[in-house]
Amino acid sequence: MKTNDYVWDYRDPYEWMRRARTTSFPPLIVCCAITGGIQGKEANPNLPETIEEQAQAAQEAYRAGASMVHTHVRDPQCLFNCSGDKEQYRKANALIRERCPEIIINNTTGGGPGMTAEERLCVLEANPEVATLNMGPDVMMMTLKERRAPLPHPRPERKIEGVTPIDYAEVELFAREMKKRGIKPEMEVYQPGQFWTAWHVIEKDLVARPYLFQFVMGYQTSFYATPKNVINFIDELPAGSIYEVAGLGPYQLPMTSLSIILGGHVRVGLEDNVYHSRGRLLESNAEAVERVVRLAREMNRQIATPKQAREMLGLSQTPTRY
Repeated sequence: MKTNDYVWDYRDPYEWMRRARTTSFPPLIVCCAITGGIQGKEANPNLPETIEEQAQAAQEAYRAGASMVHTHVRDPQCLFNCSGDKEQYRKANALIRERCPEIIINNTTGGGPGMTAEERLCVLEANPEVATLNMGPDVMMMTLKERRAPLPHPRPERKIEGVTPIDYAEVELFAREMKKRGIKPEMEVYQPGQFWTAWHVIEKDLVARPYLFQFVMGYQTSFYATPKNVINFIDELPAGSIYEVAGLGPYQLPMTSLSIILGGHVRVGLEDNVYHSRGRLLESNAEAVERVVRLAREMNRQIATPKQAREMLGLSQTPTRY
């Protein structure tokens, strides 16, 4: 497949039919979000928290077919909170690179509840190849399970309600800092109005083609996780874009399956969904990757190697060293 075939007009029905008929969709980029900034082992004991656990989970996902890994490093002094320490991210990225020589390392700038913009921005000092860039405010209201001993840092049931007040100025600042460091933004859109913010940084030449978007489906204040809404997102994409779909909770499997069919890319993992099926917890991040790889192959989609994913995303073929 030629490089320019990786980026195409997803809205063109004739192009979609040609690719379906000739099985020429681009290889599927599988991003594995191995842990998040909110839930911990109280939700699923297989969710990695420590740096060592995250590196092990990344290695297993890499071997299962993930070409990109997305991480939230935890505070070692309080593992149910995200870290705002660049040294912790450097340590984590170095260990992941040691175990996954070619994988694309994607760090969060979304962090966790209550973090300041400065704390969330610190991850860029760890030199990831990709970093998430939220296109607008993150509003949440949820109750987290009690964290019981013998888990480290036990706590009672925790209620979270609040907003991360992301505005145009912050998005521009984060995009500018990523451009300065050669880090590709993964622009996270939760609802269509956030394309206004994306256009803002595009017009200021703060992000480069191919633009990488992630559609977050089924999260509080995001678009409902329906096929129609994924199509609506695709209709708003700027020319020269690549997209991946992240479905949260029970929507992970249908949303990722839909993206495979439509020619997009996917994100799976324990950050977004701790269950394999109703009543059955995921045994690992690798299990989530294995399932989406199996589905893709049944639908005649090849799985992108890290080398192919780097080519598609316009990243260096020389993985960052730490």
